[in-house]
Amino acid sequence: MNASTVFADIKKRKFSPVYLLHGEESYYIDLISDALEEQVLDDAQKGFDQSIWYGKDTSLVNVVNAAKRYPMMSDHQLILIKEAQDLKWKTEEDLLLKYLEHLTPTTILVFAYKHNKFDKRKKIYKAFEKSGVVLESPKLYENKVGEWIMEQFRVAQRQIHPQAAAMMADYLGTDLSKIANEINKLILNVPKEQEIQPLHIEQNIGISKDFNVFELQSALAKRNVVKAMQIVDYFASNPKSNPLPVVIGNLGNYFTKILKYHYLPDKSPQVASKQLGVHAFFLKEYEMAARNFNRKKTFEVIHHLSTYDLKTKGLDVGPFTENGEIIRELVFKILN
Repeated sequence: MNASTVFADIKKRKFSPVYLLHGEESYYIDLISDALEEQVLDDAQKGFDQSIWYGKDTSLVNVVNAAKRYPMMSDHQLILIKEAQDLKWKTEEDLLLKYLEHLTPTTILVFAYKHNKFDKRKKIYKAFEKSGVVLESPKLYENKVGEWIMEQFRVAQRQIHPQAAAMMADYLGTDLSKIANEINKLILNVPKEQEIQPLHIEQNIGISKDFNVFELQSALAKRNVVKAMQIVDYFASNPKSNPLPVVIGNLGNYFTKILKYHYLPDKSPQVASKQLGVHAFFLKEYEMAARNFNRKKTFEVIHHLSTYDLKTKGLDVGPFTENGEIIRELVFKILN
């Protein structure tokens, strides 16, 4: 099942007797766990029929014994095991396996298994699938973050400019909980009738709308030397808000997409945007970048980025040790 379906069922109070929420991305695990905490019991009932434990502080023996009990003040009891990956699965899971074969219908048992996938080869995994809801929450790839941000705003019935979404994706990484917090901040602070623009990102998240890696990419695509060097000088003066490894990593992704654009047999907007994993709004820029950086030059740029990434890690630094000098020299080589 996907997270939207599970979340919708919980909102309708269609509960499963057992949930296995697992995966490398914690966001959806927390989202579903929080929804169950909110929906199953009211505040008066929680004192009697809700138990929240952490895997390292309990055992599957205790969990199963509690699951076999019946609720005192409501139709259900909720047992939520946070950090369930810390339970002693290897030595105690047989007891849980027996419980999954004979569930207590009034118990809602939730395992929040974070930071890794549950072993799907195990017999108990099949039992989870047969008895209740299993939701895998995989890590979101970097090239999918912008699309995910756009989707969150669509669900909230709000509009965000593709450039603003790209700024968020470039600077906030792949931590969906962190991104969701910033999305909520924008939804609360920007009037409903307004499309969220780069200026709103600057005002509410602190990412400069004029001096960011997204604008640097655009300046490089256009071979706008003056603008590119202005941005680089800003980066050199604000290293904490513009970490050089992040900047180089984003430039690496950008020029890799330019190279991929060169080799696309079909460069129509619909096909190209899907193949590159970018909004169609940006395709004109990629087309321009491909004209200004032919295949050979793009390969050279990617090589430079790899070399200077090593410099940021203290390897092969040569005469330049300051990050400001490293990024200036890198951009100079990209443009020449």
